[in-house]
Amino acid sequence: MSSAQDNPAVERVARFGPYEADFRAWRLRKFGLAIPIQEVPLRILMSLLEAPGRVVTREELLQRLWPAEPACAHEHHLNAAVSKLRGSLSDLPEHPRFVETVPRSGYRYVGPPVDWEKRRTESFQETAPPPEDAAPDIPAARSETRTCLNGFELDLDSRQLFKDGISLPLRPQAFRVLALLASHKGQLVSREEIRREIWGDATFVDFEQGLNHCIAQVRKALGDDHLDSRFIHTVPGRGYRLLVDASPPAEAPPSDGSRPGARRRRWWVTGIAAVATVSLSLLLAWRTGWWSGNPSSGVFFPTIRSIAVLPLENLSNDPAQEFFADGMTEELVTTLGKVGSLRVISRTSVMRYKRTTKPIPEIAQELDVDAIIEGTVQQVDGRVRVTVNLLHGPSDRHLWAERFEEELGDVLLMQREIARAVARQVRASLSPEAQARLAALRSLNPEAHDLYLKGQYHYYKWRAPEFRKAISYFERAIEVDPGYAQAHLGLAKTYGWLWITGAIPPNEAYPRFTASLRRALEIDDTVPEAHYVKAVAAWYFYWNWAEAEAEFKRALELNPSFEEARFEYAWFLSTMGRMEEAVREAERAVEGDPLSVSANLALGSVYQTSGQADKAVAQLRKAMELEPTDPRVYEFLGGAYGILGLHDQAVAMRQREMLLTGASREDLAEVEAAYRQGGYPGYQRWLLARAQNPYNKAKLQAELGMHDEAFANLEICYKQHWWAMVRLYSGKEWGPLRQDARFQELLRRMNFPTQN
Repeated sequence: MSSAQDNPAVERVARFGPYEADFRAWRLRKFGLAIPIQEVPLRILMSLLEAPGRVVTREELLQRLWPAEPACAHEHHLNAAVSKLRGSLSDLPEHPRFVETVPRSGYRYVGPPVDWEKRRTESFQETAPPPEDAAPDIPAARSETRTCLNGFELDLDSRQLFKDGISLPLRPQAFRVLALLASHKGQLVSREEIRREIWGDATFVDFEQGLNHCIAQVRKALGDDHLDSRFIHTVPGRGYRLLVDASPPAEAPPSDGSRPGARRRRWWVTGIAAVATVSLSLLLAWRTGWWSGNPSSGVFFPTIRSIAVLPLENLSNDPAQEFFADGMTEELVTTLGKVGSLRVISRTSVMRYKRTTKPIPEIAQELDVDAIIEGTVQQVDGRVRVTVNLLHGPSDRHLWAERFEEELGDVLLMQREIARAVARQVRASLSPEAQARLAALRSLNPEAHDLYLKGQYHYYKWRAPEFRKAISYFERAIEVDPGYAQAHLGLAKTYGWLWITGAIPPNEAYPRFTASLRRALEIDDTVPEAHYVKAVAAWYFYWNWAEAEAEFKRALELNPSFEEARFEYAWFLSTMGRMEEAVREAERAVEGDPLSVSANLALGSVYQTSGQADKAVAQLRKAMELEPTDPRVYEFLGGAYGILGLHDQAVAMRQREMLLTGASREDLAEVEAAYRQGGYPGYQRWLLARAQNPYNKAKLQAELGMHDEAFANLEICYKQHWWAMVRLYSGKEWGPLRQDARFQELLRRMNFPTQN
């Protein structure tokens, strides 16, 4: 493999995207700012940049980096070096923008085109790379080694901080911390990353005190206040973020720029231009409505109509407390959802970002929100501490932060105060009813609440064994506090899902479901979820369509951001044949919960029922991309392909569903043989022979022309109040039976509207 070292008379500088790699000075820069990096990761980068698009094998890299030693001795060193390289480039192995891992082979550069700068210089070997334990490099003296920080100038060459041309006192280590924050341009820099890059891997004991001292020095030099920060925002337990732009100076320094007087004149001119630019920007923003606030007060704030709460970080140093952090996140999402004028992204979507390293703007774009809340939660001596940070999504600008602390039994009251504080900050209007709902929150029994959160933790794993664990916790919570409405509601939901998934028979699940729901409503009928569950019961079991619709609407009135209720309401509307309304509600549900597989499946199903087959398949494939291991995705896609007559695809989807649910290779081979020998009817007969419930048997018999047998099974479903019977009125799969008088009579007995 050729390299810059192979030609010692050539100095090589590679530019790619916003980065510049100087392989003579052994430095990496981004937008002219130094990025701390050690020699070995830089040598790996050089090897990859010299062969863009080609796989550089691990053997090649090991031989080049450690030529005189056995390769096996440095395997782990290579892994660590690649990881550090990715960290310096803000790259991720699962979504590579620069360095792609080729499994069992090596690595490949996949970034933007590389521009190599070549110029004659002294021997390449004369400039030795820095030792591995050296402090992070500061770039050589050149114009791009200076950067502006809102009135301050950071000179990376002289390692000095200037204000109006005057050098401010700042110790070298504190300067390096500030330079590291500036190089990340507003991104969160973790404490661990600062330790690794500034103190080195061998430092453990003095790091915490040393970092705190450095941050205090930087704040003092910048005139910053940690209680009302303008420059450095502390994310408790995680790290720090520079709040101002770090950008190159507007003009190159004059020849006498080292003199304080010259620097002051330059900053005076630059300051006037900056004030004019900012004033014009604020005026335009105010006129366009992008910023809201009181101009006379000088306070401006971005307009925020939508928000996402990222999973709260557990600071309890106890992995067993993860359920508590997840539960607090869900409760905060639910409480904020009661602020009617604010669109709040549902729990299902935000939980995908647990422990994420994605930048805030990227998350905001994926969720289509104006703002992000991130924070921490900690239990200490019977009290709960929650820190909340509000960030402007597109720019990652810090807008507001506050810490809340209450007794463990008053966590719902704390959630109320957080919701009110956020509403004040984003200037969201709270209707009198919303204020009354927030005021109605009561104290909890801490032990019962703890058990309830554990039940929720298992409930959201969506598997029958986990549902049974959830039931155990909900029942124990009720034993501790019989008046805890949410615990009764948790029982009702869990028994409902066990029934719907066929894990327990209806005659066992339904009485327990009904009793738990009735008790929850008796205790508190203002809980949105209680009305949602009641709507589902009226729809699936009682076939009381008017009550179902009223309860869906009540749940969404109490919490307009309750997207699970919204997409179920969309499904309900589609079963009533109200397709235009169904599509509208399903699309709103996906807007509010864009990464939810269930919401996307609901929208795909509604498209299919409304006759929009192409849209249905596209939406269902999007659900598949979100969660490729969810068997429901392939069940829905198989049905859609079958209705479209795309039988090869329908059978393939069925095989993938079977594979995910534990089918053997023999079963998969049987499906293939049945389809190849008997066509699609042969495949359907194979399914019929293995159908487990009367509803699925009836559907297959209808499609195969076995109408008498289909009606016999539909009668069984009618007597058992089989939940899927609600699909009869509008489901495309029942076309073969629709003109039969027996089918119309069945629809009448189920209280469906009269069909034209």
